[in-house]
Amino acid sequence: MSDLLERLRGRGWRMTAQRRVVAEVLEGDHVHLTADEVHARAAAKLPEISRATVYNTLGEMVSLGEVVEVTTDKRAKRYDPNAHRPHHHLVCARCGAIKDVHPTGDPLADLPADERFGFTVSDVEVTYRGLCPGCSA
Repeated sequence: MSDLLERLRGRGWRMTAQRRVVAEVLEGDHVHLTADEVHARAAAKLPEISRATVYNTLGEMVSLGEVVEVTTDKRAKRYDPNAHRPHHHLVCARCGAIKDVHPTGDPLADLPADERFGFTVSDVEVTYRGLCPGCSA
């Protein structure tokens, strides 16, 4: 059973065939699919799944904190099942490919106290941009 499926079952989430296929589509490393991509892959496994069901299921997974919505540019939101391991994103500026990265160090420590303007900072999102090997060639 996939990690995402196990986490959802551990929360007591009722596992319908539609929910299962959406979770299975999201399984893996460096997964950052749009809702339409999730729907297309889910429909290949379960042809009767509707776009609305996919959108609703993704929304529920985000609400549960088991999937993270990622917006790295002005393109569609992407859904990242790597919600429990802190990470940043490396994004290709040309094709939009996204990879999870786990740099060492604490990015919160890189923000000097006088640059926090009195904020109590609880989270940091870092996006590295560049060209992937395919687009660099």
